[in-house]
Amino acid sequence: MVKKNICPFKNKKYFCNFVQLYIRLMNYYEITIIFKEVNLWKEIFVSLLADLGCESFADGETEDVLLAYIAENLYNEEKIKDFFETFSIKTDFRYRIQEIEQQNWNAVWESNYQPVMIAGRCFIRAPFHAPKVAEYEIVIEPKMSFGTAHHETTALMIEFLLEEDLQNKSVLDMGAGTGILAILAHLRGAKPVTAIDIDERAYWNNIENNARNNAETIQVKLGDTSLLVEHEIFDIIIANINRNVLLNDLPAYIKVLNKDGVIFFSGFYIGEDLDMITKKCKENGLNLIAVKEKNKWCAVKLNI
Repeated sequence: MVKKNICPFKNKKYFCNFVQLYIRLMNYYEITIIFKEVNLWKEIFVSLLADLGCESFADGETEDVLLAYIAENLYNEEKIKDFFETFSIKTDFRYRIQEIEQQNWNAVWESNYQPVMIAGRCFIRAPFHAPKVAEYEIVIEPKMSFGTAHHETTALMIEFLLEEDLQNKSVLDMGAGTGILAILAHLRGAKPVTAIDIDERAYWNNIENNARNNAETIQVKLGDTSLLVEHEIFDIIIANINRNVLLNDLPAYIKVLNKDGVIFFSGFYIGEDLDMITKKCKENGLNLIAVKEKNKWCAVKLNI
């Protein structure tokens, strides 16, 4: 059964940068989609439902369940039902829709947000949590931007960065979200560090978090790969986004990667997603160096 009055972000399993919300005090509809089997349709539904106004997504109690949330003022019952009718002949799934009572989602999120330690070295907390002795401590204001280290992909990327020599390396963080990966790179001696995100709310959240962590030298930009120009060359490129965006933007990354540079990708599943990513990378002259996996999510390290 789907419970009422739950936080849309209870599982912290976000799929793309459009899962960012600031304070909203209004009614929401929860759309529960149960797939007969886990496949790429789940990711496709996320993208298409976002176009219909859904603002946040989470995994259900099992991986075959997708939860989507849409504000009352954006909800169009006819369009939503037409969408499901169209795709009912293409894939096997069931769905149900219910209204959720008004809540301050940011307050709920903050009350459920817990600090996290990654690899015993990097402690990530909110400003309202007590500090903890760690090699690296990062303070992130939880404003729904992707990147709080609770999601497997962010944690895997942090593990990679903790293992990499970043001293005096130029770093690009694409789809930066809260800026947590760029901040860690800065703390580990990378310079210069550039963080880019297409979402304006993530852009401002990133700047705020940089200030909290004495990382104001990180250059934050609002936009996409069109901001990358060939005279800007990076030693390390970080991109924790999703499979389709990574496949599309890969040539742009390669153009600005140092000849001895390294790329870290995440935001996709082990299996078919990984195969597609590594195939496209190989076609573009990149070599797979390492793979990390957690709960079927994975991250990869590549070089030229």
